[in-house]
Amino acid sequence: MRAWTLAGLARLDPVKTALTISLAAPEVMAEHARAAAGRPLLKLKIGGADDLDRVAAVRGAAPKTRLIVDANEALDLPTLKRLAPEFARLNVSLIEQPLPVGQDGDLAGFDSPVPLCADESLHTRAELDAVAGLYTVVNIKLDKAGGLTEALALKAAARARGLEIMAGSMVATSLSMAPALLIAQGSSFVDLDGPLLLARDREPGLRLLGSMIEPPSPEVWG
Repeated sequence: MRAWTLAGLARLDPVKTALTISLAAPEVMAEHARAAAGRPLLKLKIGGADDLDRVAAVRGAAPKTRLIVDANEALDLPTLKRLAPEFARLNVSLIEQPLPVGQDGDLAGFDSPVPLCADESLHTRAELDAVAGLYTVVNIKLDKAGGLTEALALKAAARARGLEIMAGSMVATSLSMAPALLIAQGSSFVDLDGPLLLARDREPGLRLLGSMIEPPSPEVWG
């Protein structure tokens, strides 16, 4: 019996993953974005004085691609309030973990023009109530949730609270991405590009066609 059947899924569908563009000078990030402009979703790392220039440069290089901006806790609330309308103008789809962990309460009452996603502020179901009223999306990663069983429980609990799901991952091989595909089913955002960031993936690995990840074969996992 396949793992997704045990998890209550009728089937496992292919998903489209984001591709991460690392923090760099705006012109460097634009160059990487231009090379990946045909991909459906790019995730941009930000965290500095030139953040608006970075996002604008990427948007200019990839005008049709959906964008996630990942601040990795690098902003404060005044900066977020200044940047969020500009990011909305640049058609950014999501801002991930804008504030440092522990400062999430500052978001209370802030009506962001771009949806906000909790990442480092949410590991397990224990933090769910604390972030549910502050974010509209939560990033679920097997590594921080405690494994696949807990990640699936977290996904169900988050959806019960009306939250959207982002299926995330650390930089790792296909063997780590394969079970995360269960979390990715029906998720609003998928960020499982770990194998694409490695010099060499494991063999056998997942089959990736551009940004499309096919369900794993039994030789890989599940």
